[in-house]
Amino acid sequence: MGPGFGMGRAPWEINDKLKPKKPKKLKELFPYLKELLGGFFKRLFYIFGLVWEAKPLLLFVMIFMAVFNGVTPVIGSYISAFLLNSLAQLFTGARDLSETELARLIILPLGLQFGYLFFTRLVNSVSGMITSISGEVVTNHVKVKIMKKAKDIDLEKYDMPEFYEKLENANREAGMRPIHILNSTFSLVSNLISIISYIVILIAISPVAPLIVILISVPSAVITFVYRKKNFFYMRHRSKDRRQMAYYSDVQVNKDLVKEVKLFGLSDTFISRYNKVFKGYFKGLKKLIVGEGMWNIGISLVTTVVNCALFFYIAYSVYKGNGQIGDYSLYTGALTAISGGVTTLVNVISQVYEGSLFIDNLIVFMNEKKRIVSSLKEPAALKRHCGHVIELKNVSFRYPGTDRDVLKNINLTINEGDTVVMVGLNGAGKTTLIKLLTRLYDPTEGTIFLDGRDIREYDVEELYKMYGIIFQDFGKYAVDVKENIAFGNIEKGVVMDDVKKAASSSNADEYIEELPDKYDTPLMRYFESNGIELSIGQWQKLSIARAFYSDSDILILDEPTASLDAIAEQEVFSQFDKLRRDKTTIFVSHRLSSATVASKILVLSNGELIETGNHEELMAKKGEYYRLFSTQAKRYISSANEEINGGGQPPLIPPGGFSTPPAGFGKPPEGFSTPPAGFRKPPEGFMGSPRRMK
Repeated sequence: MGPGFGMGRAPWEINDKLKPKKPKKLKELFPYLKELLGGFFKRLFYIFGLVWEAKPLLLFVMIFMAVFNGVTPVIGSYISAFLLNSLAQLFTGARDLSETELARLIILPLGLQFGYLFFTRLVNSVSGMITSISGEVVTNHVKVKIMKKAKDIDLEKYDMPEFYEKLENANREAGMRPIHILNSTFSLVSNLISIISYIVILIAISPVAPLIVILISVPSAVITFVYRKKNFFYMRHRSKDRRQMAYYSDVQVNKDLVKEVKLFGLSDTFISRYNKVFKGYFKGLKKLIVGEGMWNIGISLVTTVVNCALFFYIAYSVYKGNGQIGDYSLYTGALTAISGGVTTLVNVISQVYEGSLFIDNLIVFMNEKKRIVSSLKEPAALKRHCGHVIELKNVSFRYPGTDRDVLKNINLTINEGDTVVMVGLNGAGKTTLIKLLTRLYDPTEGTIFLDGRDIREYDVEELYKMYGIIFQDFGKYAVDVKENIAFGNIEKGVVMDDVKKAASSSNADEYIEELPDKYDTPLMRYFESNGIELSIGQWQKLSIARAFYSDSDILILDEPTASLDAIAEQEVFSQFDKLRRDKTTIFVSHRLSSATVASKILVLSNGELIETGNHEELMAKKGEYYRLFSTQAKRYISSANEEINGGGQPPLIPPGGFSTPPAGFGKPPEGFSTPPAGFRKPPEGFMGSPRRMK
């Protein structure tokens, strides 16, 4: 098995390498906690780094807000206590107070209370605005990072199920997760500041009270932490269920599938499957929710009883002269704040911890290494705008995660200016061979040479520019017509004369000129209500125009005309033959009439190159190519005869066949003889060379 290949892991194993090994002995506990906390802070600083990359100022603003939110509740408690003590003093018989004293007892505390409320609400409003802005900025930054990373991901990764898991997880966490974790982290800092401040206040009346409050808050916090972790691993373990539910839901609204879904009555089937998957998924989730809820109910009862006892103790202390009525408010407020603060603190810690685990998905994806790169530190210079020689020596290939070779020991040479046609049944390995020639993949074994050098020695991006290629699953882009064509040479941009020339060469200009805005017409309705939906044949002509527009040395067409009729296909091949000049051209086509003018025909079967030669040579061998060509020719001839006989005319080809084949057939297959008298000759160009089909 080639380097970098191997059997994929189950989706829930993706981040296991980042999870510290649980301790089995007491001496292993400290290293375990050290690794656990180390991983936690590493992920946290990774998020800080994302925010810093996006907008450094946001970090400073958030730090200020964290400190502000930590101290303001304590300040508010002191102001409330001051106000209550002032009111108590006012209503305990002090009737002969001067105006100055009245102002001190009433106006000052009320003014402080008003100022406190106004300022905190103002800052909180600004904080909410900043949080919203920072959320959008950071989310956009992370999504752009993912898109840039996806650009550098090797194509082979897309054949691995676990890669899609990483990609899905990274995309999902690219939303508000980083900013939520950051907000939770600063909320944690605020809570910690508040708790420490309230502990200092409460120690004044009882040094033991803060300790009791903290101790009774710990069980609730631990339960929350444990169930957060359980929830994370459950969600990750059942990610397949979530993908299935998303798929079954999408099938109902996918515009490409809706016709079949309606006609075949598949809706109820997919709804049933969705419900079945959800039932299993929700069963485990409900168990976690109920389990956590039952624990919290029991702990809440105990916590309430202890808090009531502490409230009674504080009230008794105030009654005995250890403070005023406002101090009772301050101490009980501190007690409540510590109790709630500890629970909130651990909740926030668990949220940050859970969120940081999810961020692992993003980190793992961003750490994917690119394998398809130049093997040299200084890539070899690639000659451009000239002929090239491609040579494959003992090339074999298997897709990642599989153990079956789809190409086996391929040896061939493609010389400059060659017109090469690859033929073979579906699954023979034709498209895979194209992917190797263009270095979308590297061979599992063997070497591909370009102009005498290992293809891996060239710069990959420069290599891609050398090819003008159309795959059978060509791209359909939701942009206007001219951009769809100009994407063939993105560096060149839109040059309208060349765009129109490319469209004319692919015969796409015929329907483009009939569109509402011609070359400015938006395609597809993803973004524009006036977008045009093209037929598959029209899209195919547009993709061929894209190949004509490319500034390429080697043209590759992988089933480019599968959605075109035979006449349109011949016209396209004829255009390519005229325009290619001295360029090497490689075709993959099931219609073997196009192979008759090729300088080299490659016949593949089950991943092996079994025949090589031109049309006449291979027909003379009477091997696999002869069998495929004869079978296809007879099928076309039979169809033509049926159409002609339906019109009451003599058959195009007699039952006995003919000895002189139509133009472009080369030597006739065995069994074809001269037509008897009364039978018409085939029309010129039938099944012939692309040059004859105008």
